Parts: sequence; C-alpha cells; structure tokens
Amino acid sequence: QVQLVESGGGLVQPGGSLRLSCAASGFTVSTYTMSWYRQAPGKERELVARIFGTDGSTDYADSVKERFIISADKAKNTVDLQMNSVKPEDTAVYYCKAVRLWRTYWGQGTQVTVSS
Repeated sequence: QVQLVESGGGLVQPGGSLRLSCAASGFTVSTYTMSWYRQAPGKERELVARIFGTDGSTDYADSVKERFIISADKAKNTVDLQMNSVKPEDTAVYYCKAVRLWRTYWGQGTQVTVSS
C-alpha cells in the first residue's frame, strides 16, 4: 500500500529553522519525482521544491531559493525539506507529492506556522 506521511511541522519564530520529513512506503522515493507543496489559507497550492529521481537534480520556487533545501535519503526512503531563515509568509500546510508516469500520490500535510 502506497503511503506518504509528513512530519516535523509546528510553530517557529521568524528567522528560525524547521525540518520537514516525508516518509514513503509502498514505493522507492529515488524512482519518483518527489516534491513539497504548500497551501496558505485562501491561496492555491504551490510548488515549493522538488527532486528528480532520475538524476537527483532539484529546483525551487523563487520565494524559497537559498533558504530551503530538499533532499532524499535512500536508506530511510524519505524526502526532507530543510527550512532556514523562515518568514511569516512561509506559514502554510506543507504537502509531500510523489509522481512517476501516471502515478501521483499525496500526503495528508503538516502545518507550519511562522510567528513570534
């Protein structure tokens, strides 16, 4: 059974750091394109970062470049999102997504709130 489970969300102060993790089961993350999306209240879901299973390359939304880092851990079968220098506008529910050919899977999301 395929499953994606996000963890690591919570409350963090502006300028702080947080690490999100997406644990996959039922497939191997290194064979999929793995992404982190986020959705703030009243806004559309947007792509934050992704890592391509074919070659491990990554890309990021302009709003998070040089602050967030996406990485895959083959041994743990997880995909992490290291969030640094967070801002109030990073507040959102963060979702993990896996795509390969016609298969698409989503996690249930984890809340990140940036506030002092």
